[in-house]
Amino acid sequence: NDIEAIKKATEGNPNVVAVFFETIQGEGGVNPMRIDYLQQLRKLCDERDWLMMIDEVQCGMGRTGKWFAHQWAGILPDVMPLAKGLGSGVPIGAVVAGPKAAHIFAPGNHGTTFGGNPLAMRAGVETIRIMEEEGLLQNAADVGAHLKAALERELGSLPGVKEIRGQGLMLGIELTKPCGALVGQAAEAGLLLSVTADTVIRMVPSLTLTKAEADEIVALLTPLVKALLAE
Repeated sequence: NDIEAIKKATEGNPNVVAVFFETIQGEGGVNPMRIDYLQQLRKLCDERDWLMMIDEVQCGMGRTGKWFAHQWAGILPDVMPLAKGLGSGVPIGAVVAGPKAAHIFAPGNHGTTFGGNPLAMRAGVETIRIMEEEGLLQNAADVGAHLKAALERELGSLPGVKEIRGQGLMLGIELTKPCGALVGQAAEAGLLLSVTADTVIRMVPSLTLTKAEADEIVALLTPLVKALLAE
């Protein structure tokens, strides 16, 4: 989130050709980029003729309430890899390229054994159709806001809770102590979650999540976090 830092790191280096980043870091601890920083970075890429390559594998496909997380900043990438949610559980990956980069790969430049296979392609098409028909982008935005507000209400003021952040149904709760033990404890209570960066509870529930289910998540998680912080 520091445009001056990237300018300084690349100053005088003619070998920089692209920047590659996640709009919201997933494994790094659910760290969102600020909208103004994304806009500044788009401008810098244009000025220096760099490709802007945005990894939307985890934060894309409706997870934040828009098809792709970078859309909140009103920018367009030059290259965008996709996967995970694109296939609803069926292994799939895709790379989308704009005019500045699409010509780089020509027929015959790159091959893949299972690329374009009918099962994966059909899964991708059906995923997009269902998401559109069932309004899952809006659901992710609405239920995500509800879940975040409930987490902030129950956990936000606790000593030991550093920050609750994220957007839509991609949320992180950063604690002041390691919390890996919560993964097993939550599973025993009937809640699946993950921990990243040692101290961040990562929550990426289904885009079909309801507000009632979000409330159930908070009810299950709150006593576990309180118990951990009391140790």
